[in-house]
Amino acid sequence: MKIVTAEQMRELDRKAIEERGIPGLTLMENAGRAVAESAARMAHGGPDRPIVIICGRGNNGGDGFVAARHLAQMERRIQVFLAAPRAQLSGDAEANLHLLDEAGLPVTEVATAEPVARACARAALVVDALLGTGLSGNVRGLAAELIEAVNQGGPPVLAVDVPSGLDADWGKPLGIAVRAAETVTMGLPKLGLFLHPGMDYAGRVTVADIGFPSDIIREATGVAELIGPEWVRVLLPRRTRSAHKGDFGRVLVIAGSVGMTGAACLCADAALRVGAGLVTVGCPASINDILETKLTEAMTVPLPETYDRSLDTRALAPILELAEQAGVLAIGPGLSRHPETAVLVRRLVARVDKPMVIDADALNALADAAVILEGEHAPAVLTPHPGEMARLMGVSTEAVQAKRAHFAEAAANRCNCVIILKGACALVAESGRPLTVNPTGNPGMASGGTGDVLTGMVAGLIVQGLLPFEAAAAGAYLHGLAGDLAAQRVGEESLVAGDLLAALPDALCQVRRGP
Repeated sequence: MKIVTAEQMRELDRKAIEERGIPGLTLMENAGRAVAESAARMAHGGPDRPIVIICGRGNNGGDGFVAARHLAQMERRIQVFLAAPRAQLSGDAEANLHLLDEAGLPVTEVATAEPVARACARAALVVDALLGTGLSGNVRGLAAELIEAVNQGGPPVLAVDVPSGLDADWGKPLGIAVRAAETVTMGLPKLGLFLHPGMDYAGRVTVADIGFPSDIIREATGVAELIGPEWVRVLLPRRTRSAHKGDFGRVLVIAGSVGMTGAACLCADAALRVGAGLVTVGCPASINDILETKLTEAMTVPLPETYDRSLDTRALAPILELAEQAGVLAIGPGLSRHPETAVLVRRLVARVDKPMVIDADALNALADAAVILEGEHAPAVLTPHPGEMARLMGVSTEAVQAKRAHFAEAAANRCNCVIILKGACALVAESGRPLTVNPTGNPGMASGGTGDVLTGMVAGLIVQGLLPFEAAAAGAYLHGLAGDLAAQRVGEESLVAGDLLAALPDALCQVRRGP
């Protein structure tokens, strides 16, 4: 699914209305109905607690009027506020306000935030239909006061299209913005809903089909793509009845050091869970026995180590020999930052001729020698978190978080690699492709080891025949979906990396089954 800017969305609206003859009232009716359905699902509490709908004078307000009418038809108690004089409304918004009047549903004009604040305090849900995507400057005056009242009100908030006050393109609050639990965005998702900090203001994002013809959506210009289960389903390898383990490839994991055996195990197990036929872990010799105890299905190979029990440069030759039998290498989980290990990583990346998934301490080893990635090398997927991306690009973590999309694409171009920039709404970038956004995952995944699981998953998908970009995008989606399924079972606070591994089979089954 395409992700668009506000201007691209306006162009799509124009084509639908002017070139295809679809009435704006029809689009608004569909949008408001979608909002009402989400509001009815979200609103909880007794019959004395209304759904409060705060409307502006533009099309967002019109969507709110339609939602109010449909909620009333569902026999839900509503309270509608208009943050502008009626005389300032026009077009489709004005027409839908008249429909509320004809239905005998009161709309209260407000000039201060006080009555709205009182209503929010006792509401079951607040619907934010105040401001849309056309903002060009900071929110001021009554609109800012209303947003503050909504944020302090207590009940959950459902935002219409984008949270009021949020820049739809960059995800930045324009002075102040509504913090929503969920956003129903119309037609196509807006980029700012998936960038930092916009994702924290948008909450859960659902996309409403409001009646745009499929061909104009297909032809529409977008700035990014949203990964969906249908696309992942097509990519997942199929198994014939006569298949054997050799058909599904061999992954070589170069990982582990003293105190970090868990990272190697999580990575290896994840590769197996997504379907890799054989997995071998190359590790420092002194921790080999530990890994043999912890790993049941994967094989292990002891390699030369430093006095600090991390991999030594003498391990290069045996690793290259092992790589001849492998289809892909996963390099980095738990390797440590020992100087000798860092030299080994640099030499290995420069010389190996098989696809690689590079993570964790291997990324740190390359941060001071990025010229290796800028030169010729085998196909690679890099999976940095924001701190690792900052070191790789020579900037601060805050700079990366402020411009996640920019740095994901810049790193992909500079390093000639596929990039998975981890974090909420992980970004997948490759030179020459639209930026890809992953919608799955939750805050419970912010714990040690989940990145090692992702590394193993991506490697396991590559070895089964997916291209690096495909494996990265599909792996990110399945990784987040497994996290979502695990969170449903154990809660976000209790979620650990092992829960992702346990939920991964269910995630795969869910994607294969389809809707």
